[in-house]
Amino acid sequence: MQALRYKRLLRGLEYNWLRRFLTQSCTSNEQLELTNDVKHRIETHWSKQLCHGQFDSKQAANKYYVLSMFPYPSGNLHMGHVRVYTISDAVARFHRMCGKNVFQPIGWDSFGLPAENAANQRGVEPAAWTQQNIAQMKEQLQRLGCSFDWTHELSTSSPEYYKWTQHLFLLLHKQGLAYQNEALVNWDPVDKTVLADEQVDANGCSWRSGAKVEKKLLKQWFIRTTAYAKRLLDGLEDPTLRDWRDIINLQRHWIGDCDGYAFSLLTSASNLLRVWTANPEHLLDPHAFLVLRQKHFLAKLPDAGGLSVENPFARTTLPVVFSDDAAFPPDCDVYLAVPSFRAEDRELWEQLGLAFSTSNEVNPGNWEQLRKEVLTAAKRLNIGGYRVSSKLQDWLISRQRYWGTPIPIVHCTKCGAVPVPEQQLPVTLPPRDAGKDALRCECPKCGDPQARRETDTMDTFVDSSWYYLRYLDPQNTQHIFDTTLTNACMPVDLYIGGKEHAVLHLYYARFMNHFLHSCGLSPTSEPFSRLLVQGMVMGRSYRVKGSGRYVRESEVEVVNAKKNQAQLKETQEPVIMSWEKMSKSKLNGVEPDDMFNEYGTDTTRLIILADVAPTSHRNWSSATFPGILNWQKRLWLTLEDFEAARSEVSEETVDTGSDAFLLEDSKLFDARNFYIKGATFNYRHAHQLSVAISKMQGLTNSLRRTPKHIQRHGKQFERALAAQIIMLAPMAPHFASELWSRFAAVPGRLNAESEELQWSKDVLEQRWPDVDAAYQLDLSIKINGFENCVIKVARQQLDKVNHSDALDVAFNTESVTSYLIDKKIKTTHYVLYPGIEGILNIYLDKVKKPQKSAKKNDEDKLQAE
Repeated sequence: MQALRYKRLLRGLEYNWLRRFLTQSCTSNEQLELTNDVKHRIETHWSKQLCHGQFDSKQAANKYYVLSMFPYPSGNLHMGHVRVYTISDAVARFHRMCGKNVFQPIGWDSFGLPAENAANQRGVEPAAWTQQNIAQMKEQLQRLGCSFDWTHELSTSSPEYYKWTQHLFLLLHKQGLAYQNEALVNWDPVDKTVLADEQVDANGCSWRSGAKVEKKLLKQWFIRTTAYAKRLLDGLEDPTLRDWRDIINLQRHWIGDCDGYAFSLLTSASNLLRVWTANPEHLLDPHAFLVLRQKHFLAKLPDAGGLSVENPFARTTLPVVFSDDAAFPPDCDVYLAVPSFRAEDRELWEQLGLAFSTSNEVNPGNWEQLRKEVLTAAKRLNIGGYRVSSKLQDWLISRQRYWGTPIPIVHCTKCGAVPVPEQQLPVTLPPRDAGKDALRCECPKCGDPQARRETDTMDTFVDSSWYYLRYLDPQNTQHIFDTTLTNACMPVDLYIGGKEHAVLHLYYARFMNHFLHSCGLSPTSEPFSRLLVQGMVMGRSYRVKGSGRYVRESEVEVVNAKKNQAQLKETQEPVIMSWEKMSKSKLNGVEPDDMFNEYGTDTTRLIILADVAPTSHRNWSSATFPGILNWQKRLWLTLEDFEAARSEVSEETVDTGSDAFLLEDSKLFDARNFYIKGATFNYRHAHQLSVAISKMQGLTNSLRRTPKHIQRHGKQFERALAAQIIMLAPMAPHFASELWSRFAAVPGRLNAESEELQWSKDVLEQRWPDVDAAYQLDLSIKINGFENCVIKVARQQLDKVNHSDALDVAFNTESVTSYLIDKKIKTTHYVLYPGIEGILNIYLDKVKKPQKSAKKNDEDKLQAE
């Protein structure tokens, strides 16, 4: 008895010493049920101690740049924000625990029409309204527990940022890629601003207000994105692009086949007219003329009947006629007719009653050489000549709104449009109620004091087309950014955002990076290596049948959930139930703060990640919550059971060398490695975080089944429980920190001498658990995508297997060789996921069955009879 009391005393001293040595748990020495109050205590305790992910720019060689699309500061997070930033943070924390120098910045896409409208409604300045919203959303993001590097925070509406947006505009202008032209534009009558073609939906409505778009003739600023069309199309084949999947097709469809060339030719009305042709040499036809559709805006000009266009290539004037009878290229309203080259154009000329002269015929020769001459001349004159599809237009960036980046141009009656000198940037926004006098300035070229500033501001897509570069060096006042940093840190390793931005934003961001790459400011042409396009968070909506009026869930009685049948409680009117994107107008939104308050931050993070892949839509329903809530409770109980087993002093003798004990220990060895393999693959390679959760839940099941004497004496149980908590940490950092603090303070460590665990450090400073060298992994051999066999190989050997080794194994495996008899191998492909699995795919040529002769068919029929 004396020896037993002495042993208990030693265990108690060891336990208390460990408690002092580690970051103190907030629930130590307590047997508590995991209630919401306890969760809040845990999150409050750990929130200020979590790793906040500061990037070390001096160690960029080991960088991992994970970027989530920055938010518009509307004032409150919505569940879509919670999803994208939880995904981003889980991936960032995972790579940080794998030893990467992770860069995960955050900022604000803070210019735009919604802020201006909201400020106008409240009678406040847009800047003040925006700053208030940023402060509120920043507090919510911090409560979400994301490990953003706040030292790199930026806001597109700050002069420190938009100075460099203006600098980019001037760079484009200097190279002839920013120009002004009068054009028939898309006018939103509600928001009273111009929309790019890309911002008008298939029904002719505004992407933001939903209003029917009108056409209006205005002088606008454009960026000549079409000059990079072929490069942007070819860039989609860049081997560094991973997981772009259908986004490749969306981008390719938007750009179109670059099977022709566009030219900007000057009309007699001083407009630039876009002329597209698949054959640039046709512009040398001295008899060429242009056919414009009758609805073309130039047809509405007073002198449309005498309109003509300069042709600098043939040194002629192109007559312009308005007709719908020409063979217009797809999505074009201008047709280049060349009677010297096409008989149908000669007939059209005659139908239109135009005289055809046989003089000055085109001299046939080397058409390829003539084409090159036209294209060279076009580029020298800066009037086009770039490969582009017939449908792709230049980027219209002018917006007739206040709250945006001012276009750095001064208009002078003598000098025309003059760029603002670099040293005068930024051109700041005047006070909102300032009169026209505030726009008066001195012409930078001639000094005329009556010049005026450009009043249009830039499309906010310009602001977001380059923010990923400025993040790297947001405090730089001398340069747009330090190219040493961009050369070391670009491209972005993983870009996370919604599919709704898969065309416009990605297209503009790709264009801007291609342009900066051509200027030597970005090391790669493509800005984003890997994409994770997350689905929307959907809420259950209720719409009264007939009127279409949305009502709240509380007003509805569900009659048959499986058949989506419901009715209004008061009137018994039928109600249509459906899943739709969460929206205030649809009354189906969920406030993140309500989730945080009711369930806790980490539980909300786990729920948003569970059940479905990040790329799928997430139907938000409380019916899915119990799976995560119960898992957290089981983890909590597992830790309490472990504490009890290790703290309990028993005189029972356990033979740790017995077959029975070793069998149980080996089960945990296998479970630990199996679930580490699965969770790691889904964190690192597949980004199927819901599957990673399922793997971790499988490990929990194995731990819960473990007998108490194995918990007390088994090294593999201790290792498996440690791995469980560590793998949970990226998704639920507060909860995992509490579990780890209690775990590491439990006396009687069995792996104390191992370097695998850093016992004196918190969970987020642990190394990611690794599959053991002796564990048997899969080398899968597939033929035409179907599994033929799986060969077990120790991890330490599999990690060394290359393509040639895998082929040797396959061709010495009976099931493979027997299947391949009389078959021709087309190609083979091998991929190795270190510490996870190897996959060899063998692709075979399709064997064509020989066709039977008619005689042979007759013989077969006779035999059958």
